[in-house]
Amino acid sequence: MFEVFEKYLRSKTQLTDEELEMIRAVSISRKLRKRQYLLQEGDVCRHDCFTSKGCLRSYRLGDDGDEHILRFGVENWWMADKESYNSGEPAKINIDALEDSEVILFTRDNFTMLVETIPNLRLFMEQLYSRAFDVSQNRIFTHISYSAEEKYNDFVKSYPNIFNRVPLHMIASYLGVSRETLSRVRNQYAQK
Repeated sequence: MFEVFEKYLRSKTQLTDEELEMIRAVSISRKLRKRQYLLQEGDVCRHDCFTSKGCLRSYRLGDDGDEHILRFGVENWWMADKESYNSGEPAKINIDALEDSEVILFTRDNFTMLVETIPNLRLFMEQLYSRAFDVSQNRIFTHISYSAEEKYNDFVKSYPNIFNRVPLHMIASYLGVSRETLSRVRNQYAQK
């Protein structure tokens, strides 16, 4: 599992073998079965998670019990409830595996030590957080200003590696549209 993470890091930044060994020493490898929780609402998020293999999702439950999917996470993506992770407060979201998955976990203290000790890792993580913020802002804009058709087209174009791995009702939840609307949009899309 760590080999996938090492390959990812080497493709993103320059690290010495000693720095990689330091990262390996504090990493936690874990396998998740399909439908197994990594985090449940009410628990404190104690780990930042890198997905080596598989597909995860983060979601919140509405007052009506409906799932509202916030993110998907596939290979080489990070996943956590950052609010809980940073504050130590109970999580507001759930994270579970949509497929059998393999992840690399880091506690907050260990990851803080790594970014304080390894300058290139710090720079890479700052760039990653900046890009995540940009993606989040674009998602908000898309959600409040795009039609259902535009949301669907944007999702298919932006996330082709997720589109075929996730059930349609979850894509509908992520896009903030009903299943019926998504079915109609998909049929129109297929006819083009």
